[in-house]
Amino acid sequence: MQDKMNWETLLSGNRLGDHRKAAANTTRTGFHQDYDRIAFSHPFRRLADKTQVHPLSPNDHIHSRLTHSLEVSIVGRSLGMAVGEHLTLPPAITPTHIGQILQAACLMHDLGNPPFGHAGEDAIQRWFSDDRNQHHLDGLTPEQISDFQCFEGNAQAFRIVTNLEHHPGKGGMQLTCATLGALMKYPWTSDQIKGKKKFGAFQAEKSNFETVARQTGMLQEKTGRYFRHPLAYLAEAADDICYRIIDLEDAFEIGLLSFETVKNILEDMGQTQADPDLSERNQLSYLRAVSIHRSVQSVVQAFVENEQNLLAGTIPFSTDLISLCPAEIREPLDHAETFAYEHVYTDPRKMALQLGGYKLLGDLLELICTAIRERIENKSISYHTQQVISLLKFETPNYGDELYPSLLKATDYISGMTDHYASRMAQQLNGMSKI
Repeated sequence: MQDKMNWETLLSGNRLGDHRKAAANTTRTGFHQDYDRIAFSHPFRRLADKTQVHPLSPNDHIHSRLTHSLEVSIVGRSLGMAVGEHLTLPPAITPTHIGQILQAACLMHDLGNPPFGHAGEDAIQRWFSDDRNQHHLDGLTPEQISDFQCFEGNAQAFRIVTNLEHHPGKGGMQLTCATLGALMKYPWTSDQIKGKKKFGAFQAEKSNFETVARQTGMLQEKTGRYFRHPLAYLAEAADDICYRIIDLEDAFEIGLLSFETVKNILEDMGQTQADPDLSERNQLSYLRAVSIHRSVQSVVQAFVENEQNLLAGTIPFSTDLISLCPAEIREPLDHAETFAYEHVYTDPRKMALQLGGYKLLGDLLELICTAIRERIENKSISYHTQQVISLLKFETPNYGDELYPSLLKATDYISGMTDHYASRMAQQLNGMSKI
């Protein structure tokens, strides 16, 4: 029985759903192509109008999910290339390839996030878990029910890239298995959740998920869950570095935190000071760059030191690479995260908009799920139901369709909404906006 993962299979260039042999191309590798396919996709474009932290902000300088994803992909590329310099890589694989894999994985890590950020995820989970809405799930298996009651943006991202986009049902974007492995932060399905309600694939994509795990040689636990692809730890670290630092910078931009507060945290992290002759914004930009650079160096060191444990799956899931970094990096990053939870994520305007999002998404789910049930159970449906079903555009269910894939079309539609589209939809449904 396999007791350790190895880089030859972990870096598999085989494409999900595409069995053609990849053509040799030294200028544009398969991993590079992964990045391009994601960047040109419709779900990626929609991230420009999805919340990073502050919904519907009037300030153009703060991050959307798109700018956040771009920056995470840059940090991921740096981590991958630097780590690659220390690994014993298979023939024809270079550190640049590792950087390309991480760049692509990081670019798509938020593709499945619904409008209003993590509050949108919670709104979908709560609606399907509410006793008043259980009748919508009648007829589903326990595993299928858990997909909706524990709805996950990570699983939705995997669904988008492996099933919905480009080649529906045939591997989706047909990305390389190495890139998809690096994406899978939670390599198990919803029925295998332990502790936190996080998982990486819906039942609908279980076969795709298992194909990626098999192609990359990911180790499997006795419970059926898989140990993470080692590069998934780097993708996670890139995300953590970016949001812990940049969420504070955004908070200064919109006036939630003072310049001195953010400067002091970043000076502690970067172990340096900015030129006081620079503008406040430029000082913070400099400190942010230094802090990210030092964090990247430290995470690379932590990965290299723990490479064998990562390959053997002996690193506990609750352990991330930042927690393995030296105290001079780990503690300021942890402080930045804690400070943001206490002083940024509790902003009254943000909380009010998110609470409004709960009602909006709940109303939409009630409307659409009721219409879906009527559509698949009846040959003849009401004009009202026809109108509701038409919202789903090309993915409308038909009479006789199975309930589970039909309800997934509802969550596909809801999670694909941008913040402004969702807000306009709410106004229209309440008769407050012109159609």
